[in-house]
Amino acid sequence: MSELKVRYSDEELEEFRVLIENKLERSRKELSLLKEAFAHRDGNTTDDTSPTFKLMEDGAEVSSKEEIGQLAARQQKFIANLENALIRIQNKSYGICRSTGQLIPKERLRAVPHATLSIEAKNAPNRRD
Repeated sequence: MSELKVRYSDEELEEFRVLIENKLERSRKELSLLKEAFAHRDGNTTDDTSPTFKLMEDGAEVSSKEEIGQLAARQQKFIANLENALIRIQNKSYGICRSTGQLIPKERLRAVPHATLSIEAKNAPNRRD
């Protein structure tokens, strides 16, 4: 009878580490772009427009800044989740469902490398988070 696998091998963890580090690099670049857009470093403001158009444009600018701020916050959370996944790889607990204690399938981890729940646990009716 075969033993039930309780954790991913070092080779498998290395595969996930590379995947996560690549995603982290891209995510940090995207966050940097969002921060630049939020700060309006490109100089595309309404400061040089007539007062009549300025009021309408400023309203759109505030709305756009709010959206960019929300995107940046989501990106920061995603980066933190990826960094936490790297910590789990280091302590060899990566890929273990925090609800069931079973291994999360590789396919799920490749799609969502920061996942801490299996699909079954995530969809469970009594899930609290």
